[in-house]
Amino acid sequence: MTELATPDCSGSATPQGADPPYPHDPLRDALFDSRQRWRDLVSLGADLAFETDVWGRFVFIMPDPAFGWTAGTLLGQPGSLLLANGTDSSTFDPFRPNTSMRRRRAWIKRADSSAACLAFSVTPLTDEEGRIIGARGIGIDMTEYDARDAQVAASLRRGEVLDHILWRVGQEVLAPRMMSAALGALLNALGAEGTAVIVVTASAPAAELVHQAGGGADAVMHAAARLMGTPSTGPLQSTNLDGRPLLLVGCQTRFGSQAGLLAWRTPDSRPWDNEERLLLGSASNIIRMVLEHETIQREMARQARTDPLTGLLNRRAFLEEVERHIDRLDREDLPGTLMFGDLDHFKPVNDKLGHEVGDQVLVLTANLLRQVVRPSDLVARLGGDEFAVWMSGADHLTAAERADRLRELVPIELGELVGGDAPRLSMSIGIATRRARSQEPIDSLIRRADMAMYEVKRTGRGHWRVSLTEAD
Repeated sequence: MTELATPDCSGSATPQGADPPYPHDPLRDALFDSRQRWRDLVSLGADLAFETDVWGRFVFIMPDPAFGWTAGTLLGQPGSLLLANGTDSSTFDPFRPNTSMRRRRAWIKRADSSAACLAFSVTPLTDEEGRIIGARGIGIDMTEYDARDAQVAASLRRGEVLDHILWRVGQEVLAPRMMSAALGALLNALGAEGTAVIVVTASAPAAELVHQAGGGADAVMHAAARLMGTPSTGPLQSTNLDGRPLLLVGCQTRFGSQAGLLAWRTPDSRPWDNEERLLLGSASNIIRMVLEHETIQREMARQARTDPLTGLLNRRAFLEEVERHIDRLDREDLPGTLMFGDLDHFKPVNDKLGHEVGDQVLVLTANLLRQVVRPSDLVARLGGDEFAVWMSGADHLTAAERADRLRELVPIELGELVGGDAPRLSMSIGIATRRARSQEPIDSLIRRADMAMYEVKRTGRGHWRVSLTEAD
């Protein structure tokens, strides 16, 4: 407790035999006792108490030290020395108030140059004519409370953003649309130029951009791939070569892929702050959930379109794809050819050697079909031991070459699988070509190929036949 030029009036007892410095005065003793109580109460309730003169200079300050400043350093100095933001017409100066006020906040500098937020209650001191001759006030340190309030407010805001993202995701059914909704909402919440999901898998070790919202993804992918390769348990920050601030949070999906949620700002923007890092980290859990949902949906779609034993297209998916290919071929004025194949003597082999060997025969047949056609051709198992191939842009001559190759391979490869004691396996094949812009429906094409195949069955099996015209 220190004030400028305050005499020592502690009221302590005078040694025996010595003259007291002042005559004994009960009123004076009461006044000094009252002032000491006031100081004790102020020191208990305030982190700073002060008086200033007409020029705003400290004439009294307590405690000592106050926020690292000693009273000797501050007494006689202007109060503006403590203001963290200096003084101008828009800055509240608690040390030179024009009117009384309570709990008005201002930032002051500690002696170590850090800042503290104080709630000031101040009143001006006036003379008998009402002129301001100084000020008196107290300040309560609110820095810790403000920090807690800011943390609570930030947590609430983060929760609101995440709730909004979840709500947007919940409005969609398909996983890709869920991801677009999540990234779009996150883009707006962060004030980012773009957001994206990049994925690394064992089959594709290079970072791949799988979803994005906003612009600039191509410009940041190289830096993002480097961040993906950096071991970390938290958000990673970097700056792109063009000055774009990057922020990435990694997440591991249950299905083995390593994903990263990426956000970036326009070149030379401010860095990402802690709250934004926390938000992206929390949002990564939603992104991981959507990625896993997408994987499940993709697998369900694949299973709905493929034969579970051979992995070929099933009948429904094959017919849908053929229709789609035909539409494109008509626009490009190109033909397409359908090839039906049915295994000969499969049932006796299946009955004699068992279903397990029968399944192996079907799988090997599927592999042989894949070998003799182009990667762009459609291959399907229609059911049982019946298979189909669609060749876009190919005529019956090209299909006949493929069929002849199968005529040679199937007996050899399947014979080695089932052994010499089993009936000889071969394949009967029917071929039908749809001319460009012929308007022949798919049902007619299937019927022609099917009839050609059964004609092969009727005339000896193990070879192929072409249906040359729609009337054939």
